[in-house]
Amino acid sequence: MNEKLAINGGPKSIEKNFNWPVYGEPEIYAVAEIVASGKWGNPDCGDAIARFETEFAAYCGSKYAITCVNGSVSLRLALIACGVKPGDEVIVPPYTFITTASSVIECNCVPVFVDIDPDTYNISPAAIEAAITPRTKVIIPVHFGGLACDMEAIMSIAEKYNLKVIEDAAHAHGAEYKGKKLGSIGHVGSFSFQSSKNLTSGEGGIVITNDDELYAMMHSLRNVGRIEGGAWYDHYNPGCNYRITQMQAVLLSEQLKKLEAQTRTRNENGLYLNTLLEKIAGVEPLKRDEKITLHCYHIYIFKYDPAYFGGLSKADFAEMLAAEGVPSYKGYPHPLYKQPLFQNKNFMCYAIPDHVDYTNVHCPEAEKACSSDAVWILQHAMLGDKADMEAFANAILKIQSR
Repeated sequence: MNEKLAINGGPKSIEKNFNWPVYGEPEIYAVAEIVASGKWGNPDCGDAIARFETEFAAYCGSKYAITCVNGSVSLRLALIACGVKPGDEVIVPPYTFITTASSVIECNCVPVFVDIDPDTYNISPAAIEAAITPRTKVIIPVHFGGLACDMEAIMSIAEKYNLKVIEDAAHAHGAEYKGKKLGSIGHVGSFSFQSSKNLTSGEGGIVITNDDELYAMMHSLRNVGRIEGGAWYDHYNPGCNYRITQMQAVLLSEQLKKLEAQTRTRNENGLYLNTLLEKIAGVEPLKRDEKITLHCYHIYIFKYDPAYFGGLSKADFAEMLAAEGVPSYKGYPHPLYKQPLFQNKNFMCYAIPDHVDYTNVHCPEAEKACSSDAVWILQHAMLGDKADMEAFANAILKIQSR
């Protein structure tokens, strides 16, 4: 381990290019057939979208699935369908992408940030219960990186306080909790098909549910407020055109055929990488208990301790790891409530009470994850083989030795 680091001009530990998305002739032909048909739109130009919705619902074990333009809109559809009113509170984690919370603002509701569990980086059930007020209406747990939240505890809390649960499963395609696909446990599951996601069509989103009323409302909101069986120019709800195209649908149908095998590959590689990193002082994989029956590792996360790396900052370590050829990242620089949107209350809505002040929010575990602890390895890297996982571990040892 005396080689010069790649960041200083030495050889890379990994030369392999982990391509994403993974596609071939079936995707190309499926899209070409739609293009050649001249029927590209939705809902009057073919059944590719309805077919994918049926396939995805069946894959997740849900009764219904409704596609939409992206995973941000899918959260908004779910919130409105769950009956939130202006000024209602929605509990969210601070360690997630902006739209988990900004979709709440768009619904004229108040995001309430509660801290994460330091062992999993998922929202803490104890923190959820401590934050509930008479204004609380919805909980949005995020299965961050594809690691399942403690849904048993969260659903118990929701039942106790008569709250709705929207699973933000944007990272969690194919993952399971106690044998059930994530997204199918709460009242609604929300997924993204953005280009980095484990199931992708470049952009797109979907919501799943078993509830007839929630389905009917989300379906209407997605389709300009129309209702199933209604006339084309009759609009019953304040929806918009959030529909995807036939080309996206056929791409997703082809990609879905690969998802289960890819998920199991990521899961096996993640378990193996855990055993390798557990042997390295100063790095610690996140914990997963026996309830997590399948992890899709949209992000493989480990905790970094600079004390074992000569005081090297997390940012410098992550830069060195990426230079060694590991598809990796330092993670979020700060929790969501530190974003200017929340610090400045730059909300174009009318129902956020004056007393709401995000400058006073403090979630110590989320802040620690952002500032010093969490390092990410990205999902496409987890589609490699055992030799790749060994190379990732050796790259960490190389940095440590220097």
